[in-house]
Amino acid sequence: MKSETKSLRNGFLGAGLCTVVLLAYNPGSLAQKVNIDYTQKANSITLEKDNTRLYISQRPRPEDRLFKSDAIEEEIRKIAKLLKNAKLRWMFENAFPNTVDTTVRYYTMENGEDDTLVYTGDIHAMWLRDSGAQVWPYIHLASKDEKLKKMLRGTILRQFRCIILDPYANAFLDPHDPNPDHQWMSDKTDMKLGLHERKWEIDSLCYPLRLAYQYWKMTGDASIFGEEWKQAITMIIRTFKEQQKKVGHGPYTFQRKTERQLDTMSNNGMGNPVKPVGLIASAFRPSDDATTFQFLIPSNFFAVTSLHKASEILTEVNKNVSLAKECTDLANEVEQAVKKYAVCNHPKYGKIYAFEIDGFGNQLLMDDANVPSLLALPYLGDVDINDPVYQNTRSFVWSEDNPYFFKGKAGEGIGGPHVGYDMIWPMSIMMKAFTSQNDEEIRYCIKLLMTTDAGSGFMHESFHKDNPKNFTREWFAWQNTLFGELIIKLINEGKLNVLNSL
Repeated sequence: MKSETKSLRNGFLGAGLCTVVLLAYNPGSLAQKVNIDYTQKANSITLEKDNTRLYISQRPRPEDRLFKSDAIEEEIRKIAKLLKNAKLRWMFENAFPNTVDTTVRYYTMENGEDDTLVYTGDIHAMWLRDSGAQVWPYIHLASKDEKLKKMLRGTILRQFRCIILDPYANAFLDPHDPNPDHQWMSDKTDMKLGLHERKWEIDSLCYPLRLAYQYWKMTGDASIFGEEWKQAITMIIRTFKEQQKKVGHGPYTFQRKTERQLDTMSNNGMGNPVKPVGLIASAFRPSDDATTFQFLIPSNFFAVTSLHKASEILTEVNKNVSLAKECTDLANEVEQAVKKYAVCNHPKYGKIYAFEIDGFGNQLLMDDANVPSLLALPYLGDVDINDPVYQNTRSFVWSEDNPYFFKGKAGEGIGGPHVGYDMIWPMSIMMKAFTSQNDEEIRYCIKLLMTTDAGSGFMHESFHKDNPKNFTREWFAWQNTLFGELIIKLINEGKLNVLNSL
């Protein structure tokens, strides 16, 4: 991974420029020096003096928890002992196990194989993206708990089976569910039994590669890379190549009867045109919203690093040199295209990464809270955190120059068109903390997260910039487990003093 990150870093610093048509455009302008006093911002948030308050656990009763892991329970106890702030400790204890407590359904197949369905929370379906992200924070504990290891193994194998069923689908049904949600079967696309939704998103095929690779590295268990893996990776490569659109539009189209513009595709389900330049088209974003320009840059970044991971697996485990080379060649092609087309010269921030482009010279400058995002590029290992272009981009997306950055009485952060105006996603605040190198900025982010939970002890999909009690999705496991992941990361990186200064 280190060599991959270095390759990306070295390449993107020399990226070519595309023209941004703005009235204030000045080709010689330098990136704005952004100096934000995060000490003042953090100190402006007053936390309730509540260390004598009794916080009641919001977890289900032990007998009602869907999956139990001794290693996860031990991790909760260990971290809780370190945290001095009572509310932060309570929030961690509620949020970190939310995926296993409420969304994991582990089965054993007739042939004895592990099989795990992971719901998103209040939607009883398994998204490839969400499920991969939800169980990710537990991988480091897998070697301590055989039961947990089998659950993770089952998640990966289920993801491979989903990809084999349809690599263009983003969400799948639980075959054991007596009342499956078939509400999208009327979508005008190639719907099949077993699919919940068929929105083509690049990251849906990247998250399973990320999860499988990390599981293998942490546990040494290569048993997951059998025939289903070979079928899945072959279909992933084929799908990525189809969506480079070098030979026509490709087989995927999507239309839905809806009042939401971003729930369907224009041009008879094909979306806005793209010019084949080596990038991969994504019909939808990680938010499940339709793209404007189909070359979604954060997801193309993710595809590059994911294909390199797949190449390493194919080389070391499967000894399949030719398929490994196919992955590497495709990754290199996409990387070169990102270098050439994705960097734009912004009049205020200098060189930044565009959010979407079309290959014709058009680009969309914004960011969406859902990961992969521009803000989250270092979190996923797609760029070096010190990449100057990323740092400029980071300043841009966390500013009112990003049309989906919102700031109000309750806090500030990035949202997106999925929920709409003035709704901030806690995920963006977490990504700001994940990618921060400033202790005061981290402290500010944690305080924001603590004061916008609406007193629930959980993260939500989004909250209103002026009123955190106005929120969407009471039960959204990805955001909850991600919060736990952030707290553990900060402690492991020596930031316990920051957390205990709250």
